[in-house]
Amino acid sequence: MTPQRIQLRRVRGWRMPENTVVVSRPSRWGNPWTITDLLEEWQERTTPTLEEVRATAAENYRAWLSDDGADMGYPAGPGRRERILRELPTLRGWNLACWCPLPAPGQPDHCHAAVLLTVANAGAGEGGAGGDE
Repeated sequence: MTPQRIQLRRVRGWRMPENTVVVSRPSRWGNPWTITDLLEEWQERTTPTLEEVRATAAENYRAWLSDDGADMGYPAGPGRRERILRELPTLRGWNLACWCPLPAPGQPDHCHAAVLLTVANAGAGEGGAGGDE
């Protein structure tokens, strides 16, 4: 079964599906680019939509994890990026959960969890670490 992005919820009766790893901001996988920080930065020169800011945060995370992002200068230091890259294979085959809203059908998923799903499962076959075998 293909790993999915799950939206975390605070609703009575909701349970996180089995084979799911939480990758929200407080976790080791969290996106260092916050919506709040990006909104404040953008509002100095334009009025962005929330969707534009979400897309930028996810794209920054994708670039940061790629070779292109090695010099992005995130203040947490280079060690965090290297640790995430080293541990990415542990996410292969698992559903990933974050608080970001799920996209409408046919729309792009502007969440760092979607980035992690893509990168961790690139070239993966069936039966990953957390998937149904």
